[in-house]
Amino acid sequence: MSEPAGRPGPQYTRPLPQPTLASSEFWAAGSDGTLHVLRCAHCGGYTHPPLPRCRICRGAALKLSPVSGRAVVVGFTVNHQQWLPAFPPPYVVAIVALEEDDGVRLTTNLVNCDPDEVHVGLPVRVVFETVDDIALALFEPDPERQGTTPPLPEPEDLSVHLRPMASPAKFEDRVALTGVGQSRVGRRLMVDPLSLTVDACLQAVEDAGLTLDQIDGLSTYPGRSGPPGMSEGGIPPLVEALQLRPTWFNGAGDTPGQAGAVIAGMLAVASGLCRHVLCYRTVWESSHAAMVRDGRWDAPGGRATGMLEDRAPFGAMSAANWIAMQASHYFHRYGGDRSALGWISVTQRQGAGRNPEAVLRTPLTLDDYYAARMVSTPFGLYDCDLPVDGAVAVVVSAVETAADRPKPPVLVEAVGTQILERPSWDQGTLTHEPLVLGPARHLWSRTSLRPDDIDVALLYDGFTFNAVSWLEALGFCEPGGAQDFIDQGRGIALDGRLPLNPHGGQLSAGRLHGFGFLREAMLQLRGEADGRQVASPDVAVVTTGGGAPGSALLLRRA
Repeated sequence: MSEPAGRPGPQYTRPLPQPTLASSEFWAAGSDGTLHVLRCAHCGGYTHPPLPRCRICRGAALKLSPVSGRAVVVGFTVNHQQWLPAFPPPYVVAIVALEEDDGVRLTTNLVNCDPDEVHVGLPVRVVFETVDDIALALFEPDPERQGTTPPLPEPEDLSVHLRPMASPAKFEDRVALTGVGQSRVGRRLMVDPLSLTVDACLQAVEDAGLTLDQIDGLSTYPGRSGPPGMSEGGIPPLVEALQLRPTWFNGAGDTPGQAGAVIAGMLAVASGLCRHVLCYRTVWESSHAAMVRDGRWDAPGGRATGMLEDRAPFGAMSAANWIAMQASHYFHRYGGDRSALGWISVTQRQGAGRNPEAVLRTPLTLDDYYAARMVSTPFGLYDCDLPVDGAVAVVVSAVETAADRPKPPVLVEAVGTQILERPSWDQGTLTHEPLVLGPARHLWSRTSLRPDDIDVALLYDGFTFNAVSWLEALGFCEPGGAQDFIDQGRGIALDGRLPLNPHGGQLSAGRLHGFGFLREAMLQLRGEADGRQVASPDVAVVTTGGGAPGSALLLRRA
């Protein structure tokens, strides 16, 4: 058994993947000691993970074929967090690009090496570890190419795929955000999540000056399909709890970020199907984790499925690992250091100190940031957002009804939703968090406003690097320019050139999984962000996603 880099010694147990009808041949193929990936008989291109069509020519003549097993590290992280009881850290998780085609990559472990010697650009070769019926492709430094620097994948020009507006008439002009509400937010509240949902929804409806009988649409993310801790249960529980009779409803996870639920509500209103859509998002991750720890919630094991099929066998159990690998590539390509991330965390904690609703309000210094325990390099404790319990609700109304509402409406200038990158943690974008570049470019194609017109930014910060990715994707600075833009916190402070997440963001106010940014943007534009109000903001940008297909919205005062 090969030793994971950085951890000497004895036995460990990997979660095994659950082979599917598409992937079973791949997982078994390495039993002969040779790496195999799909190759197209028409164009000769390689495709991974296993798909029914060639990623280059879309041909169907694909066959699992041997490759050299030589690759280069294009992103890596040294994981220090104990995600799995039988797979103790530290160990190195990496993305490697194959020598035959640097657009074909595997998430893997680096073994038989010192973690301090791992770097982007390291030549590696495959070694296999066979467990039961699975041959896992691990990689070790390649002695035959020691001292060489194989080429790295270059960023793709995504602008060639950007579509123009399908119609000169914008659906955004037909809607307004008229109400917003939030439940109590905190750690381990041990409150029924549906109760939190109801509290937020009733607040939002009251804030909009409506009655429940006037709500004719419901939209939530991710609906009943969400894992435990990440959903109130979807549409039916709220309908039952409040005895609603919606004309239209929606609950889904495959949307443009968490705000996709709001964008779907906007479309329902703009089409004339609804007049007032109540959109909501509930999390209870903190209570769920506590219930798992003390045995009140059964968390059965089993083979890894879905998006974890290619990651769990290598101990990459968290988005902390997946996004950290992009961050390593970013720092290799553009330079800079963790201080860019640290100043985001410190500055947002300053904002949380001005927000009585924030969960973490104790002052944080850059020294505190550096002293915190490492989670998954380059991410330490204060690079990671804070799991909480809470709910947020927003009312989307037909714009012609806005004059009848008691609060100033917030108008939607534009949305950005297009997928321009591969929706993958390892096969597409390496320079930034995946799936932020497309929505950002699409956003600016639907408005005459430009980055200089933005007064306040509410950017998704599941990890500090997410916010860096959105700053650059949206064009507030050039790729690699975030460190200078942040300017030791001065550039993103409440009185800076671009105030960033003045409520504390998810890093300090708590992970309300996207909807907290929408609420803060509405409060800022309505002049209701007491103690943290940006001076006279007219336009706010909001992003959500965190690795799911993301979205961006431009909101403005009426």
